[in-house]
Amino acid sequence: MVRNPLTPEQIAAGRRLGALLREARGDSALADVASRAGISPETLRKIETGRMPTPAFGTIVHLSVALDVPLQSIADAWRDADAFQKAS
Repeated sequence: MVRNPLTPEQIAAGRRLGALLREARGDSALADVASRAGISPETLRKIETGRMPTPAFGTIVHLSVALDVPLQSIADAWRDADAFQKAS
């Protein structure tokens, strides 16, 4: 299966997602949050930096729980730049 290239909008959404998750992580160690979410530290690093702009839904659910961030807030940040600006 060949994956279609990401659109500029998807790339921007991934960056907003990463910024939200990085902010939510605060002073917590990346490895600790990754462990609680059941993902590798490198995967979390890629998500936070926007290099993985469309992580799997299960990954997002686990990060939501690990960071105590409502799933709706994560969805809003990914979907809408205006909503993200208001939440920040």
